[in-house]
Amino acid sequence: MKALFAYGADVPLTRIVADHRRWLVPAGLVLAVNLLVLIAVVLPLRQSAASASTRAAASEQELRAAMGELQQAEATRDGQQQASRDLDRFYADVLPADLPSARRVTHVKFSQLARSHDVVFQGGASTTEELRDSTLERLRVTYSLTGAWDDIRRLIYDLETGADFIVIDNVQLSEGQQANAPLSLSLELSTYYRARNAESGRSGPEADGR
Repeated sequence: MKALFAYGADVPLTRIVADHRRWLVPAGLVLAVNLLVLIAVVLPLRQSAASASTRAAASEQELRAAMGELQQAEATRDGQQQASRDLDRFYADVLPADLPSARRVTHVKFSQLARSHDVVFQGGASTTEELRDSTLERLRVTYSLTGAWDDIRRLIYDLETGADFIVIDNVQLSEGQQANAPLSLSLELSTYYRARNAESGRSGPEADGR
């Protein structure tokens, strides 16, 4: 040990190693083993842990994306089912079931409504129309009526707010030739019905007057 710490002593390195071989060799072996463990075990484990963490994060992100897509698909499915139920309810409860029912709505009920408002039928015509790419057909009617302005206004209001599905396509008013003559009303209406029940009742323009 004196040779190691002697001031100014010139001691060869080989002698130092030879003199302290008993503890240098075990220390070197321990250091070598630690290096081997670090290279062969610790570093791969650290890389594996980092890769596993990355894969777990990616898997969690994919799971969240899949759950979001599933929820969106379920919402779309539920929305389509609700729309289908609403459409079936509209067909069953709102629209006329067939052409005779559509005629009752646009002529019989409407004529009763007109009489209740003191509006007089002068004549009318109707025609049916096929709708492209649809299970529905359209019944169009045109009526000529006469009456006072207030009565006509109330008739149109009750027609628009009534329970029957009737669309007002056009309204034309004109004054009579005489001073106190009632107003003339030309009214174009439409309604729709199931096409499969209308084949036997389809016709061209026909009179619907009183």
